[in-house]
Amino acid sequence: MFERTIIRICRYKNALYRLKKLGFVRVFSDNIADAVGGTPSQVRKDFSMFAISGNKRGGYKVDELLEKIGSLLGKDQVCNVIVVGAGHIGLALMNYGGFEKENMTIKAAFDIDPAKFSIDPDIPVLPLLELADFVKKENIRVGIISVPDMAAQHVADLMISAGVKGILNFAPILLRSNDDTVIKNVNLELELENIIYFVNACEKSVDERL
Repeated sequence: MFERTIIRICRYKNALYRLKKLGFVRVFSDNIADAVGGTPSQVRKDFSMFAISGNKRGGYKVDELLEKIGSLLGKDQVCNVIVVGAGHIGLALMNYGGFEKENMTIKAAFDIDPAKFSIDPDIPVLPLLELADFVKKENIRVGIISVPDMAAQHVADLMISAGVKGILNFAPILLRSNDDTVIKNVNLELELENIIYFVNACEKSVDERL
């Protein structure tokens, strides 16, 4: 339940950024609900869980609401992140420019392939053996895994033993963890298979009606 609430809060934040770009200075729960495909009552309920309140007549001030949500999500502090696996997904994440606006910075990537090592001043690619020291030195709390599935658990174990508290896993395998570390799995293949299934099912349904 709490996890779903946080997911909705993140969606509200993204919607507020869009509404702000459109010129909104104040918004109502109806505006936010329309933007995310939810209900005004759910928006108000989610906000009330974190003592975020608006004005019945004036609604919410967009900037103030974004500041409160940012503080709730820890966006008022910079979160340093590492990536393990400098392949296609890893490189795409390293080159993505959207993390900075969310106060997230990829400090370094790690790999076992010497051909991928780099001393780039922005995001260096370092040997995996240096991960533990780097995590402790830079106070890294979040890591991203983008390695083949056979190596993913080993990488997760390295991160956890080094002190990483949150892991986003792109490898197509469920990872073991401990009670102190949060792991989120993003299986791109599975998600794509789901989409293909529903597209095919939709087309089959249309054909049957014709």
